[in-house]
Amino acid sequence: MSATVAVILVLAAGTYAFRLVGPALHGRVELPDRLRELLAAGAVVLLVALLATGALTEGGGFAGWARPAGVLAGGVLAWQRAPFAVVVVGAAATTAALRAAGVA
Repeated sequence: MSATVAVILVLAAGTYAFRLVGPALHGRVELPDRLRELLAAGAVVLLVALLATGALTEGGGFAGWARPAGVLAGGVLAWQRAPFAVVVVGAAATTAALRAAGVA
């Protein structure tokens, strides 16, 4: 067995174990309120970091102004509770319009 296959099998088993532990321990383990708050804040920070790197960078550098503007337009539409399809199309249309106008 190659090392790659072994790593894939170990990661698959670990993923399955993580997915199994949640329902198995639900109701048996009580997390302190402070830990729950920290986990919720950590999830938000992680999502914002992923959004920022995806919206602002491309190939290790700045992605230009069109992409962040499209993300901002999509965020505004989502904040206004527009349907998901409208959010996606609005963000893409904003980015495309700015790029067509020559904004990088």
